[in-house]
Amino acid sequence: MNVARTQIQQEARPAHRPGAALAALAAAQFTVMLATSIVNVALPQIRAGVGLSDAGTTWVVNAYGLAFGALLLAGGRAADLLGRRRVLIAGLALFAAASLAAGAATAPGVLIAARAAQGLAAAAVAPAALALAMDQFPSGPGRGRALGVWGAVSGAGGAGGVLLGGVLTQAWGWPWIFHSVALGTVLVLAAVAALVPAAPGRREGRFDLLGTTAVTLALTCLVWGLTTARGAGWTDGRVLGALGSAAALLVAFAVIERRRPNALVPPRLLTTGRVAAGNLLMALLGSVWIGLFFFLPLYQQQVLGSGPLATGAGQLPLAGANMLGASLAPRISRRIGAPATVITALLTEALGLLWLSRIGAHGSYLADILGPSILIGLGLSVAFVQLTALAVEGVPREDAGLAGGLVNTTRQVGGAIGLAALATLAGSVTARAATHQPHLEALTAGYRAAFAVSAALLAATALLAPVLTRSTGARPAGTPARRSTDPRTV
Repeated sequence: MNVARTQIQQEARPAHRPGAALAALAAAQFTVMLATSIVNVALPQIRAGVGLSDAGTTWVVNAYGLAFGALLLAGGRAADLLGRRRVLIAGLALFAAASLAAGAATAPGVLIAARAAQGLAAAAVAPAALALAMDQFPSGPGRGRALGVWGAVSGAGGAGGVLLGGVLTQAWGWPWIFHSVALGTVLVLAAVAALVPAAPGRREGRFDLLGTTAVTLALTCLVWGLTTARGAGWTDGRVLGALGSAAALLVAFAVIERRRPNALVPPRLLTTGRVAAGNLLMALLGSVWIGLFFFLPLYQQQVLGSGPLATGAGQLPLAGANMLGASLAPRISRRIGAPATVITALLTEALGLLWLSRIGAHGSYLADILGPSILIGLGLSVAFVQLTALAVEGVPREDAGLAGGLVNTTRQVGGAIGLAALATLAGSVTARAATHQPHLEALTAGYRAAFAVSAALLAATALLAPVLTRSTGARPAGTPARRSTDPRTV
């Protein structure tokens, strides 16, 4: 009797303080996104401080993204099977330890290994935190508002990383970008432990080790090949071998999953609601998202001559617009419908990127960056909120962690593909322009090309969105899914 009463009380706890729990979980997501971009403006100082080569400097960024993208599906399924709160707390503890190790690193290998450990931890944190956040809010307007908060902190984390990295690097040196993340993560861990209740129950089942190994190796080869292609070129033997291996492993993964009762990605997940559509569109959005936070700081520093602090501060309008758009996204969706919201958001972001494609070698922040940043922040945040809603629509509670891992995986892998392609494009345009233009003009030509192609890709995505989302009818983010009959669905 006492056991039953305790279980009932434990299951009721999420409804008591859902706002506080959401704040703690959103802080975990913010931390993960922060670590993606916080090193960008500090790379020259990190290179000098640790003695990195050109390739090693690239891997300070790539090691985190590689581990994060490759292990997200495994992290999401582990959260479903082992308990989301437990996996989240373990992931945050590892994230803090890895951040401390990165800040204390004096050798290139140690720093890169610590960044990989950060990515591994993030792959546990992100899907577990999203699934727990959805546990706090059953389908309805409350979930829409929760996803608005999620979108705000996700976008603000990317922009805030650039700002915080610039401030800390200029004030106290590059190690503090990692020490500050470690300290913040410890505070987030304490908040999660105090405010977030465990999700009711865990799924019975075995971990799909064979499928997990196949897809993790496939994603590792894919992301490694794409990131290596940025420097070595698409015809390099290592790049072709990695991409070919990724393709073969993905085929093997598909065959394995069809025959396993405990599949890592069960076919039912991709046929639920508009999960497949949401993930495909999120991959296309991610292909532009990651590149934006890569090229924009480079233009500010290498062409406009801004220092780390000024470059970081220049991200504030984008972050502010992002938070505003995310807070308005559920309201807009309820008023005009989900498909129209997605299309409008994507076209708004595309317009901002098209504006950025007109940057000049002798431009200024106010004339060339401020206006586009506001448009991009608004469009990016609204699209992110709506596509996240689509990607978890109607998913049963027992698959919520996997759904969170899947949508994060598609965004990360889409970002890796997009960044590799855009970096190759920008580099080739710059190389051709350098034969007859000064250095700054050549650099700017490459950045303009990257922004123009990004705008075109988002415009094409906006045209594709209604085709993919109309099959199950328009539904605003946060409103009940008509197809779900299980009261436990998230």
